[in-house]
Order: sequence, then C-alpha cells, then structure tokens
Amino acid sequence: MIEARDICKSFGNLEVLKGISVSIKKGEIVAIIGPSGAGKTTLLQIIGTLLKPSSGTVSINEIKADGLKDKQLAKFRNKHIGFVFQFHHLLPEFTALENICIPAFIAGNSKSEAESKAIEILRFLKLDDRWDHKPNELSGGEQQRVAVARALINNPSVVLADEPSGNLDTMHKTELHELFFELREKYNQTFVIVTHDRELAGMSDRMLSMQDGKII
Repeated sequence: MIEARDICKSFGNLEVLKGISVSIKKGEIVAIIGPSGAGKTTLLQIIGTLLKPSSGTVSINEIKADGLKDKQLAKFRNKHIGFVFQFHHLLPEFTALENICIPAFIAGNSKSEAESKAIEILRFLKLDDRWDHKPNELSGGEQQRVAVARALINNPSVVLADEPSGNLDTMHKTELHELFFELREKYNQTFVIVTHDRELAGMSDRMLSMQDGKII
C-alpha cells in the first residue's frame, strides 16, 4: 500500500530525516510518535507527496511519486490522499458542505455528484444538520469532523493526519479517535497519524516511534 524506502531529507545543512524505510498495509491505522523535532511531520508530508525527499522513494498503490511530473502529482494527490491537519484550514466564507466539496470540484466532479457524496459522509459523521453552517458557527469538534469529511470526499486510498486532536478537548478527542476506526470499517481506508496523544497512538494497529530523524 505505502512503501517508503531510504528516505532522507535535508533543509540546507540540517538533516531532518536519516534513511527511513517503512511499509504500511491497506486498511492499517499507524501512529507516528516522538518528541518535537524528530521529523514526524516531515515524514508525513513526504509520504503525502507535499515534500520531495532529498533521496529515497515513496510508492502508494505501487505508483512511484518521484516518477510523476508536477501536474500528474497534484492529480494523484487529489485522488489518492486525504489530509487532516491540527488547524482545520476550513475556508471561513464557505459552508460546511461547500468546504467538503472543494477537493471533489478540483477532481472535476459535478456539483450534484460532489454534494451527494458530501451529504452521505456528513450523515455518517452525524453532521447532516450542520451542512449549511459556516466554520465560525461550528464547535471545534464539528470543525474537525468537517475537515475529516473533506479528506474523505474523493474516497482516497490513504488519509494522513497531522496532530488531528491537538486542539480538541478530552470528549472531542475521544470521539475523533473512535471515528478513525469507524471510517476504516466503513471505507477500508489506511490512516497514518502523527500524534503526541498517547491514547490515540495506543488505539492504533501499530506505532512507529521517531527520534532524531530515525525510526527507533
């Protein structure tokens, strides 16, 4: 499903990743843990094709990211990868439904097709009564679920989450953690989650612990 081989990444003279190799199976929920500065987010961004490694290769569904040109890579990312961030990055002028539909519109789906899929996901996430609300009218937990719905709209093979519960209170953290497993059961997606939250990490199928740019 995901194959990262000998991933190194430097920013100038700073070596952030030092030869990381990891395999992740389809339908697996993997947590990446470790102290700040360990390289967790950099690794997640490279797996998600948002960053290019200094050396090494990343394949998703047996497609090598480094073999794709920029436009091909953007299309591949839009179709195969969903992203959930600590800060929801919802567009404030758009409703929940409109925010969720944006990746589907980028993929070329019709308005009716995108909205039908978005409403299906909103119902699953128990947000179908909030579809016409803008982000500032939603709670933090609701905003994060909208962000999850946006990540799912194109039915991606893998969902990458960077500190997804970092801004949530205890109740909403638990709800979000349980949601990832419900989504895995319903959509058979693969989840790779960078987190400092030991509770979430402990619920995952597997933990990868990073320190000083390496998996230990």
